[in-house]
Amino acid sequence: MRAVGLSAAVARSRERKACVQLIFEGDERMSKEKIKPIYTELQGYLSQSKSIEKMLGDENLWEQVNNAIGELNRISGEDYSRFKMRPEKGGSGRYYLYADTYRTNLGGLIARLYGQYFADEQAPFGDMPSTVISQTQQQNQSVQVQMLLDFHSKIDEKLNELEPGDKKKRKFLETVKNALGSVKDYAGLLALYLTTARELGLSLEEILELIR
Repeated sequence: MRAVGLSAAVARSRERKACVQLIFEGDERMSKEKIKPIYTELQGYLSQSKSIEKMLGDENLWEQVNNAIGELNRISGEDYSRFKMRPEKGGSGRYYLYADTYRTNLGGLIARLYGQYFADEQAPFGDMPSTVISQTQQQNQSVQVQMLLDFHSKIDEKLNELEPGDKKKRKFLETVKNALGSVKDYAGLLALYLTTARELGLSLEEILELIR
């Protein structure tokens, strides 16, 4: 009788765990379904920004992104406010936003959402790694995507800070940025930095200045 009771208790415990797992997976799918339209919307804004050369002066362009981020915060329960657009006030009293900043924030948020919710789908950017099948590989890919995202954003920031005459440094950053898709780990990234710097004749001090 005791063995039968123990078996029943084990069975009930497994059933409870299975129910909890089903609830968790259901909530995760529901969140993903609600976030997908915003994810697609943000990609549309980024695609449309390709024709913008230097600055945005139309507040509707950044307000629609900020509104989408506000909705994303409410739906996901997380805070993505660091990706919001924060325009600057010009001498004429009008507000503006640098196009590079607009694209960097949008690209960063899209890649973040991809890594969190959509790593099993096609990557939104051509230089991001292709999707893998097994769960372990998928988790590794998410880490890789996040690594590429971090360096992609850092390079965009540095490009925005460079003076017009810094042609060699700009060439270095653009070359590294275009080759990020081939990077598999931090060792590969370091090798890319050193190889590119050697080809362009940059010193170690100049490399450190660009990657800080």
